[in-house]
Amino acid sequence: MELGISMFGDNHYVNGVVQPTGPRLRELLEEIKLMDELGLDFFGIGEHHRPDYAVSTPEIILAAAAPITRRIRLGSAVTVLSSTDPVRVYQQYATIDHLSNGRAEITAGRGSFIESFPLYGYNLNDYEVLFEEKLDLLVRVNREERITWKGTMRPALQNQQVLPRAAQAEGLPIWVAVGGTPESVLRAARLGLPVIFAIIGGAPVQFQPMFDYYRKAYRQLGHDESRMQTGVHMHCFFGDDSNQVANDYYLHYAAQMDRVGSTRGWPPYQRRQFDFGRSRQGALVIGDANEAVDRILLLQEQLGLTRFAAHMDVGGPPHAALMKSIEIFGTKVAPAVRKALQRQEAVPTSPAS
Repeated sequence: MELGISMFGDNHYVNGVVQPTGPRLRELLEEIKLMDELGLDFFGIGEHHRPDYAVSTPEIILAAAAPITRRIRLGSAVTVLSSTDPVRVYQQYATIDHLSNGRAEITAGRGSFIESFPLYGYNLNDYEVLFEEKLDLLVRVNREERITWKGTMRPALQNQQVLPRAAQAEGLPIWVAVGGTPESVLRAARLGLPVIFAIIGGAPVQFQPMFDYYRKAYRQLGHDESRMQTGVHMHCFFGDDSNQVANDYYLHYAAQMDRVGSTRGWPPYQRRQFDFGRSRQGALVIGDANEAVDRILLLQEQLGLTRFAAHMDVGGPPHAALMKSIEIFGTKVAPAVRKALQRQEAVPTSPAS
């Protein structure tokens, strides 16, 4: 199972006032550099167009991270594909792929935030068809240097050459981010693409039917089962003392939930929601290293994961606290999870009766 970190580049707030973007972006690069040094498998950065987030162009952050890292995979989390051009997305990430010596990947999603649609001139009434067509085009461009394609949401392409090509011989890895609807799961399975579920509330085990549905559809559609991958993106934060890190992080987490909730009609975020999320049944992995290891292994057992993305900067916690959380994940959590999974793989299975 791959273990990595995703972030949205949440801006810092002091007394309710958003802080400058520049320092947050420079901190972000330090955080990515530390992830690489600690041997984490991947990093993903999201795309947003709101004052509470510092990053609207993930590809620029990833291009800046490429020369200061050596092995960590660099990708989006997510690219809002519906409101951008798939050809341009491919060219940007193919360029990152060369800068990073073949470490780039894309996670494409429809986006749960809609600010990019009016910003770039797209109609929300076309929400579904935009993503359907653009994902199809992105997959085609990734596979074919010369592309002939026609849809309804973008001008047609006739034998157009798309350059540069990715450094990776098989093209860029493309993941599909889903929120748990059967239609989204089936779309990813139909294209033979790996899928990552955003689980940020409720009980993760409730998503098990969607994982099963994806695997069943993937197999029935004739894709190579050895290439099938499933992952989760979950809100996480780590410290030395479980109660202390929870109390400290809650202030930042609740403030961001309320900022987002104010635009969506949510009631104020409550501590009881946070505490349930931190329980063994919940969707928040927030606490010390031992708790994190237990929770991640349980999730892997329940859902059969090949990737776990610890989303770690909700609410813009202080840079020092983020660096500490990354350090714990890289030096304590990830090694313990890997060791436990290796032991499980080494246990011989009983012959079928």
